[in-house]
Amino acid sequence: MVCLKAQDPRVKNKKLVQFSGIVVTCDSLDPVPYVNIVIKGTKRGTISDYNGFFSFVSEEGDIIDFSALGYKAVTFHIPDSLALSRYSWIQVMTTDTIYLSETIIVPWPTLEQFKKAFVKAEIPNDDMQRAQKNLNLAEMKERYMNYSMDGSMNYENFVDQQVYKNYYNGQYMPNNLLNPFAWAQFIKAWKEGKFKRKNK
Repeated sequence: MVCLKAQDPRVKNKKLVQFSGIVVTCDSLDPVPYVNIVIKGTKRGTISDYNGFFSFVSEEGDIIDFSALGYKAVTFHIPDSLALSRYSWIQVMTTDTIYLSETIIVPWPTLEQFKKAFVKAEIPNDDMQRAQKNLNLAEMKERYMNYSMDGSMNYENFVDQQVYKNYYNGQYMPNNLLNPFAWAQFIKAWKEGKFKRKNK
């Protein structure tokens, strides 16, 4: 005689339970997202959301398996003597270290050929000289002084002026007439001849 599972009195007396909760880490109590939560021996379950929350319908006495990549798998047994049809649980998971084998990627068939090609590689001098010439500080400063402002630079200058005005909104703006630092900069620029009229 074959006894069906639905006719088992122990199964018949089981009550449905709304099993809800959150999955967190054991060290910082941060939520663990996308945890596989499955009733043991079945394919029924759910996955925790981005905040570690989960909720699904189970039965009293079910064993729940929690598993996630980078964490040790744990199980939880739902009590079989619940007074209510819902049960909340905070599942704590411990991180698990995963060791992967070392992988070396080289653009040559063997590591020995790559080492030999790397040692015998010749670096062209013309590129280095061109880079040093482009990074000449005096030349870059001269280019900067004679470089006219484009649209983006004018926009940034306009925005900076508006921010400066709004910073002193409702109060008097500082007057550089009695500022010794401003006078020092003015005298220095005057001695350097920056106020001379340029003849085209």
